[in-house]
Amino acid sequence: MKINSHNEWDRLREIIVGRTKTMASLTLFRPVDDKTKEKAFKLAQDAYPEWLVNEVSEDLEELCGVLKSHGAKVFRPNTGDVNKFFSTPHWAAVGSDCYNMRDHHLVVGDTVIESPTYNRYRYYEAMALYDVWYHYFEEGFRWISAPKAKLIGDYMVPFHDVEREFDKVLFKLAENEILFEAANTARMGKDILYLVSKSGNYLAAKWLQSILGEEYRVHTTDKIYRSSHIDSTVLCLRPGLVLLNGFRVNQKTCPKILDKWEKIYFNDIMPHPKETVDFQRNVRSKVHQKLLKLGVESDLGDMASEWIGMNILSIDPETVIVDKRQTKLIQTLEKYKLKVIPISFRHSYYMGGIHCNTLDTVRDSKLESYFD
Repeated sequence: MKINSHNEWDRLREIIVGRTKTMASLTLFRPVDDKTKEKAFKLAQDAYPEWLVNEVSEDLEELCGVLKSHGAKVFRPNTGDVNKFFSTPHWAAVGSDCYNMRDHHLVVGDTVIESPTYNRYRYYEAMALYDVWYHYFEEGFRWISAPKAKLIGDYMVPFHDVEREFDKVLFKLAENEILFEAANTARMGKDILYLVSKSGNYLAAKWLQSILGEEYRVHTTDKIYRSSHIDSTVLCLRPGLVLLNGFRVNQKTCPKILDKWEKIYFNDIMPHPKETVDFQRNVRSKVHQKLLKLGVESDLGDMASEWIGMNILSIDPETVIVDKRQTKLIQTLEKYKLKVIPISFRHSYYMGGIHCNTLDTVRDSKLESYFD
């Protein structure tokens, strides 16, 4: 089939699901000897023991099985080079995995846009999908890559948001390079909602609008969430119905484009499992500190918030795939006459959620406006 996906909800036909070939990411800003590299590499692997990688793989296979049983063709990335050191003139790094397919590619109709990540260790991760894109290229589509950022120095800048954060100092991306991850967007036909945050700046929104042209409208919001990505905060379920993170979004801050849509403000998310918190404290955080002492940065200092449980995937306007732990969310969605398919996604707090892990390439959709 030809690439064709205009929104987040139409009938799914083809999709990419990530893989785990997992270790902690590593970023170096000064040369280190081979012995230090070897030690850092070993520590990075220690943070992802075999049992964890196996459980992640099992859950991904379950997801693939559900998608296939509902008639979707599933593609997987090539993870062969992801755990190899690479360098630019300014820094060196090694990738972690090829898991979050949504982060670096935006599919808009028959166009695929590779977004310029702000994460140094993910600089070349998008290449894991090149085999898939060349498969689709036989049928023809527009394939666009945003300019690579230099990522020199500290490109986060502080800002004050007194109204929402009680004068707490937060950070956002600077505006001197085009930087965004595709998961900062929610697609609604001719309208795309774009989250300005630590993973997407205004400059990139302007670039995206210039690429898409007058047929599309990119709507920016910086009022609902300031960390990264939009897909645990705003999830469009079908025309006229949107699931919103009630902790982050309220009637005052909800993007104006959604004024006329029915809104599900959801608050009752399940907390982190105790074993997840314990593993973070006893393993990941300790490895993170050991790596810092070697002069190496990693992605182990934090894990996703409990709101990753809202990260769901629509198969069609009536069917969604949800983490089975999220019983309250399942009950809420069923009240709106949605069919829920619960699956095991045990380690989303380290890895990413169901929507993060997938990238729909073909849906039974056409370009429409849902707001005119």
